[in-house]
Amino acid sequence: MAFKAKSASETKAAELALALARIADREGAPVSIGVEQLRRGNPRLTPLAIGQMYRKHRDILEADLAERGYVLVDYTDQGPGRGMEFEVGAA
Repeated sequence: MAFKAKSASETKAAELALALARIADREGAPVSIGVEQLRRGNPRLTPLAIGQMYRKHRDILEADLAERGYVLVDYTDQGPGRGMEFEVGAA
């Protein structure tokens, strides 16, 4: 199989999955992870980028989390200024 370069948004989706997995490793699963926790670990993950990565590359997020032994249980986005939150559980 030929190597396919990842787009910038695919790379950012992988970074989001890694950040979610690191927080789940540290705090234990199941865990609720808010945008502020993600931004502390990776400032490039802005709220806009996080929402776009979830909608556009959910398959990448789920696959990368599964590789690390986690599952994406839920995602809520309450709108601008109200926050978003991921629920990550153990696979």
